[in-house]
Amino acid sequence: MNDETHSAHGVGGGSIQAVVVAAGSSLRMGGRDKLQADLDGWPILRWSVEALAAAGVERIVIATSPARVAEIAAAAWLPDAVVAVVAGGTRRQDSVAAGVAALAEAVVASGESSPGSAAPDNTSSNDPVILIHDAARPFASPALIRAVARAAAEHGAAIPTLAVAETLKRLDGDRVGATVDRTNVVVAQTPQGARLSLFERAYAAYHPNGPETWTDEASMLEACRIPVHAISGEATNLKVTVPADLDRARAMLDGGLVPGRPIAPARRSVEPTPDLRAFGRVGLGTDSHPFGPGEPLALGGLTIEGAPRLTGHSDGDVALHAVADALLGAAGLGDLGRLFPADSRTPTGIDSRILLSTVAERLRAAGWQPVNVDLTIVASRPKLAGLLPAMGEAIAVALGVPQDAVNVKASTGNLGGSEGAGRSISASAIAWLSPTAPTVVS
Repeated sequence: MNDETHSAHGVGGGSIQAVVVAAGSSLRMGGRDKLQADLDGWPILRWSVEALAAAGVERIVIATSPARVAEIAAAAWLPDAVVAVVAGGTRRQDSVAAGVAALAEAVVASGESSPGSAAPDNTSSNDPVILIHDAARPFASPALIRAVARAAAEHGAAIPTLAVAETLKRLDGDRVGATVDRTNVVVAQTPQGARLSLFERAYAAYHPNGPETWTDEASMLEACRIPVHAISGEATNLKVTVPADLDRARAMLDGGLVPGRPIAPARRSVEPTPDLRAFGRVGLGTDSHPFGPGEPLALGGLTIEGAPRLTGHSDGDVALHAVADALLGAAGLGDLGRLFPADSRTPTGIDSRILLSTVAERLRAAGWQPVNVDLTIVASRPKLAGLLPAMGEAIAVALGVPQDAVNVKASTGNLGGSEGAGRSISASAIAWLSPTAPTVVS
């Protein structure tokens, strides 16, 4: 037992017990049983019960509709703190009274003496604090539950409340009759707590089967002139009443807005790390070469007569070099300079189409297939617009992919830099690879 749970026992010298009210008809949920609605792998009812158990509540009774008693009692998820599942009634107060009676019986059955023997200061363990909690409030934090229990142990009865932020109006038919002063007006939440002896005193004055209808436990205690202490509630202590509330609850969980919650199975399980390889990989390649003496120009897999060549150990085709580096980078296979060093290991003036075809073979051997290549060439000379389709075809042939998988663009670089001055040509490429079965290259 951790320290936090242990601190909930013996608050004010007595035990903490609870009734979960779960006998509603869910009419405003459009006929759906809201307590069975899924919240991150758990039904709403389980969230509410687990919150009480996590707070260290010693005994829990669930009051539900007669038709569901057997089903809930047989649920495998019930924590050990649940000592009974009882049939509630058509009114809230009927269900609460049935739950309180079951807890009183549990006190006697446990060997503790009658609640009537409580000391005048109500600190005896024979007069436990009983919390009444709406099953439709799944997000009451263990901290709030313990705070209500402490306040009830000290003052006899306590409820959590929230201040009203909106302006309140009283209607006269379909017209506004008056603005309601919201000073000291609050919204009541659950759990609401009181000593067992105070519940019995209230039931002596107003029998649960009587004509009076109480909307919450505090209203019955107030009618008996039993003081009810108010503490601060929680904005996240949402009551699920209509379908939109269920959407809000899910959004709160997804956004991490519910502090101190027990971790539901869907969040507790460790999701396997996705195989990112299955989504493919993207690589970026760039290259730049100055013009040198001699001709022709090798660019984009074409030989352009009458244009000066680019300097380099190979034929200087910056476009193919950029594509090759993009492919190698996406596959994690280094770069073109490591594969073909600019020394005696690589023939001087080698055709860059050979280099690119070799890169494609290496990719397939590693289990990768080029899917798409987007190439941009920056040059002010020669004019390239009419040559771009042929470049795309030459690159597609070298890679062994359909021609529409290669896109080639050209720019003058706004006549800036060495490319705009006609002293060099640069290229950049983005390549997308998809996984394939690795092949063996001899």
